Amino acid sequence: MKAERDEQFHQFVVSRRAHLLRTATLLTAGDAHLAEDLVQSTLTKLYVAWPSYRGADNPDGYVRRVMVNALTDERRRWWRRRERSMAEIPDRPAVERSADEASEGLRAALKDLPPRMRAAVVFRYFYDLDVADTADALGCSEGTVKSQTARALEKLRAALGRHTSPVLN
Repeated sequence: MKAERDEQFHQFVVSRRAHLLRTATLLTAGDAHLAEDLVQSTLTKLYVAWPSYRGADNPDGYVRRVMVNALTDERRRWWRRRERSMAEIPDRPAVERSADEASEGLRAALKDLPPRMRAAVVFRYFYDLDVADTADALGCSEGTVKSQTARALEKLRAALGRHTSPVLN
């Protein structure tokens, strides 16, 4: 039984890891290291709860919810609050960007949003989820999703006005 479970999980990871990493990168506003940590935390939690995932009515929604919860947990860690941000990271490796990645201006604007507001925008506009599915992923009401999305778009428009490249229309 365990071998079958492990094989199912392995197939899931092989087929979905790239998608999970892309979602995590958007949720972390382009922080590649935090995105990798977030994917690993999500996969760990998902492995432990594999029977619940297999029995879920909406497996994709289940994974999104686990990822958002893992991000929230990560943001609450005590050492995360004590970490200091720096303007430039020394010896930063060059990262290849694919055509479908968000531009630097949008990534910077997303980074300024609170995590739940950012998650609402990512799920609504990058993954084209409806309000109900986004509310389910975030564990909140549909009204909260609508208000968080509206406030986020307002902040993004204001932030992108300060950047040189307009991304949102």
